[in-house]
Amino acid sequence: MAGPVDGDGFSDAYQSKGPVGVTKPAADAGGDPIADPLAGAETAAGAELGVRSGPERIIVGFAHALRAAGLAVPVGSVTTFAAALAEVGMDRRDRVYWAGRATLLCRQEDTETYDRVFASWWLRQDGLVRAESVPVPLEVALDDGGDEDQPDDDQPDDHEGVPAVTLRWSAVEVLHDKDFAAYDADEWRDFSRLVARMRLAAETRPGRRRRPDRHHRGHPDLRRTVRRALRTDGEPLARAWRNPGPRPRKVVLLVDVSGSMEPYARALLRFAHATVTGRGTSGSEVFTLGTRLTRITRELAGHDPDASVREAAAAVADWSGGTRLGDGLREFNDRWGVRGTARGAVVVVLSDGWDRGDPEVMAEQMARLGRVARRVVWVNPLKASPGYAPLARGMAAALPYVDDFVEGHSLAALFHLADVIAGVEGERRPQP
Repeated sequence: MAGPVDGDGFSDAYQSKGPVGVTKPAADAGGDPIADPLAGAETAAGAELGVRSGPERIIVGFAHALRAAGLAVPVGSVTTFAAALAEVGMDRRDRVYWAGRATLLCRQEDTETYDRVFASWWLRQDGLVRAESVPVPLEVALDDGGDEDQPDDDQPDDHEGVPAVTLRWSAVEVLHDKDFAAYDADEWRDFSRLVARMRLAAETRPGRRRRPDRHHRGHPDLRRTVRRALRTDGEPLARAWRNPGPRPRKVVLLVDVSGSMEPYARALLRFAHATVTGRGTSGSEVFTLGTRLTRITRELAGHDPDASVREAAAAVADWSGGTRLGDGLREFNDRWGVRGTARGAVVVVLSDGWDRGDPEVMAEQMARLGRVARRVVWVNPLKASPGYAPLARGMAAALPYVDDFVEGHSLAALFHLADVIAGVEGERRPQP
């Protein structure tokens, strides 16, 4: 390091209060009185500048030397430097050094040149100002969004009196774009903690119950209008209005739990659990698709994510089995969807599209689902793979009836899915 400090704190950094790597002038260099660099010698710079003598001549000569070394030193900076020296004095090298560095430097990369000129002008030596490193203890902490880690009182302190610098890193950034299939045990725990904090919103629709409207539009509210008229001798001067209030749309999740979806089914069920606990069983429904259809909304309604996922997995008899998506969708439409569960709802199918059934059945059932649902969102974890194309028969048959086709392989993809379900992204079809 070329200068006495590697930072931007100047006087605070000189007292070892800066970041890691802070150094300060040695005690003998900072404590000795500074000598007049022009004493007993008439330099060409001083004569050329026409300065009489004393501190003004020294200050202007130093600025001239900095300009000769290639630094841009404005006249106003020299004036500020002189005012600073008038406050701190010129009898100590460290004070002169920091006063000049704080007022004469315009760029951080000029520090090395400044140090070289300072050593030559004020100290009469061809070299840099001596510096000593100040060891600063480091504390590395994991920023997981919770409480900060408390120091361990049992550990010996080898740097007593020296402030510690804490370096923090976040596991959220590491997990943000990582594929679920590459998670280890620790990353699954971090993922579960992050998804548990997720609160899923959904699109709204006009409700049947009317509410007061402050914008004076909609249907007249006769009861409130008459009540207000009593204050004005029966004259209805302030009329009241009512409009249907917004209600959240239902969200229906169809999770593929076949063998090809095993690396992602665990994460998707955690997302489904966050949906059910955040919106309640009346605002969301969860089904699994494999060789049969299984409703697991009640199993995912518990507050303990691990216990809820275990109960849901125990209720699914075809976990990691085959895939008959078309037949599963037909059962859903016949028993649940067309009868009201999917009517006007946001239906989310979480599957890779691999289907052993007839593609015509898949296309027919997706068309039926699209006619009653508000929107159909298909989440495919394979979509993020380089060069992916929906060539699987089931996926190709379903894609024409899908409103939003999104990824589902990472934590970032799930947050994006939450935005799509909330209607932040994606086109909306006419309201059914």
